[in-house]
Amino acid sequence: MQALTIHQGLVAPIDRENVDTDAIIPKQFLKSIRKTGFGPNLFDEWRYLDVGQPGQDPASRRPNPDFVLNQPRYAGASILLARKNFGCGSSREHAPWAIEQYGFRALIAPSFADIFFNNCFKNGLLPIVLPEATVASLFDAVHAFAGYRLTIDLPRQCIVLPQGEEIAFEVNPFRKHCLLNGLDDIGLTLRHADTIRTFEVQRLAAKPWLARTWLG
Repeated sequence: MQALTIHQGLVAPIDRENVDTDAIIPKQFLKSIRKTGFGPNLFDEWRYLDVGQPGQDPASRRPNPDFVLNQPRYAGASILLARKNFGCGSSREHAPWAIEQYGFRALIAPSFADIFFNNCFKNGLLPIVLPEATVASLFDAVHAFAGYRLTIDLPRQCIVLPQGEEIAFEVNPFRKHCLLNGLDDIGLTLRHADTIRTFEVQRLAAKPWLARTWLG
């Protein structure tokens, strides 16, 4: 998992409440058995005028010129600004996969669905919860100024606005540690790889019949 410390990026606004995970990554793309390749289909039904299918070349699709991520001013955005209850609906982990693989590193909203919120941290995304009025003011700024960028300082737990003002945010200390160090669940386990190997050797020495069980 890619570590996140201080990130500066262009902000893209998704000005809708209750965006569910089927809108983030439609159900037909869940057929894939891989964990990669979902970025081109982020918000697929909104980004394109035709119906997309797994494995389809995005260059063959008809983009929706009115959708925010297809507008040139938001090309390369890496911070997603959303309204309340973002990520509701089914618990598919493909949703944060698609967001991260599109190029976003952080999300800002008044609230997130619980499972989606937890899945973001497990996949290198930082979901930031701010008061609704603060989020509304950020929407106003993004709409008013092309190329609006923010700096997210995770060590100091603050968002730095272009004019230098700061907005503080809360984050669970353990989740913060994992993001700062690029540790997902597997990475956390592998920190104890030597201990695990030692335990396996000692257990097999004490119970050698287990080896025959593993071999069938």
